Amino acid sequence: MAEFDEVVEGSQGLTRTLKDLFAGAAGGVAQVLLGQPFDIVKVRLQTTTQYTNALDAATQIYRNEGASAFYKGTLTPLIGIGACVSIQFGAFHWARRAFETRNSAASPLSAPTLSYTQYYLSGAFAGLANSVISGPIEHVRIRLQTQPHGAARLYSGPLDCIRKLSAHNGVAGLYRGEAVTILREAQAYGVWFLTFEYLMNADAARNNVARKDISTAKVALYGGLAGEALWLASYPFDVVKSKMQSDGFGAAQRYGGMRDCFAQTWAAEGFRGFWKGLAPTLLRAMPVSAGTFAVVEMTMRLIS
Repeated sequence: MAEFDEVVEGSQGLTRTLKDLFAGAAGGVAQVLLGQPFDIVKVRLQTTTQYTNALDAATQIYRNEGASAFYKGTLTPLIGIGACVSIQFGAFHWARRAFETRNSAASPLSAPTLSYTQYYLSGAFAGLANSVISGPIEHVRIRLQTQPHGAARLYSGPLDCIRKLSAHNGVAGLYRGEAVTILREAQAYGVWFLTFEYLMNADAARNNVARKDISTAKVALYGGLAGEALWLASYPFDVVKSKMQSDGFGAAQRYGGMRDCFAQTWAAEGFRGFWKGLAPTLLRAMPVSAGTFAVVEMTMRLIS
């Protein structure tokens, strides 16, 4: 009987994880479609000095490259970010359930709950799991977003970009900037999930309702606020990552590594250098994160 119970429990855990992965993938597609135009403006501001501000960048991109330029490199994140968000939610809920099991063992008479430190750690775990694929995916996206327009472009598409990046030091060339990506992902998603869970739990307690009864509008609002917190907590890491992943190779390489990139950015631009492009990023974060959590929450409610 005990063995049968273990099989049933394991099957239920697998089903929950698959649902988390599916809901996360749906949220990831929404995230890319909502956020890609903002993202290309952010990356251009982070990696070049030809624009005075976000509006100037958007105007010049539209004038010189056309409306379709705002969706440059979309195929890679559409496939990849869907997978990334799927992993984020799957890993977060797996870690959350592991903490709940541990807490229940310590206090068997109490309902399983998490401390906010544990919510942060669950989110950080999700970020670490996600960084394995988000590093090369974002590297490819940044290369496509920052390459010259027209006949001077360097890559014909995502596969050509992957092939040419891999020609530089093999897999290491594709994974350039991975150390700072790991730091960014752990901090960003620790804060992201922590903020969302805090706001949802506070609302449920304040209004004496179950979480599933919180309206979709509120879920979207809390998701949007979590997105703002994510970027405010991790943006300097993102700037360094973008600089490293748009850097040249060989004699054209400017940065010797993550620490060197931090040092050069500080020496050349000071504190403000680590926050370039923040305005369009925060503008993007609210609808993108709101849409992600709303779609994930609605999907989970439909398939539960």
